[in-house]
Amino acid sequence: MSELVKIGSLTPRSRGVNLVAKIVEKPEPRVVSSQYDQSEHRLTEALIADETGAITLVLWDDNIDAVSEGDAVKVTNGFIKLFKGRMQLNLGRFGKIEPADVQIEEVNTENNLSQKESFSEERRERGGFRSRGFQRRRPFR
Repeated sequence: MSELVKIGSLTPRSRGVNLVAKIVEKPEPRVVSSQYDQSEHRLTEALIADETGAITLVLWDDNIDAVSEGDAVKVTNGFIKLFKGRMQLNLGRFGKIEPADVQIEEVNTENNLSQKESFSEERRERGGFRSRGFQRRRPFR
């Protein structure tokens, strides 16, 4: 496993995220439909934190039942995704979450990365939402 990182050091481009944190809040799951095949899935957005900060962790289906509020957990191979301009930690197909054999007493929920807009400054500097790869070009005549 790669080196463990702290929540406070995560950025919108963080990939392969390995960390240990405490589940501070775990709301009741809601049922959502898949945009691909219309099947139903359970989803919750838990708040996890360590001593450097907090972030929303998106949990689907079986992963919801694998952890409880107050647990210390180890996230392996997660990634950051921007949802409505705010950072969320996701597991995706290749990530996993499991109980951690550590005690986490002190957490910092004041530095909640999911409550900060993460793209606005970078996007303003580039002049909007269009990336460099999709610049308009004149058609050939």
